[in-house]
Amino acid sequence: MRVRVLYFASFRDAAGRPEEDRELPPGTRVCDLWEILSREFSAFSRFPRMPPAAVNRLYQPGHVPLEDGDEVAYLPPVAGG
Repeated sequence: MRVRVLYFASFRDAAGRPEEDRELPPGTRVCDLWEILSREFSAFSRFPRMPPAAVNRLYQPGHVPLEDGDEVAYLPPVAGG
């Protein structure tokens, strides 16, 4: 299956692009994709757990299976002051 991954802020900097299409095996969950990305981008692996994720613009927990054509975004932490 194919999903589109959107990268925002520090995740975009780490990935070096704002988005990409990924080919994934059927049954891949939101948390599985995060693990794949964490192995590929060392900056992602610094997080003790998966950040909030949105699938098709709706927040979803890690156990949710992805479907062909989904759009996935992990929301990086933000600092303000």
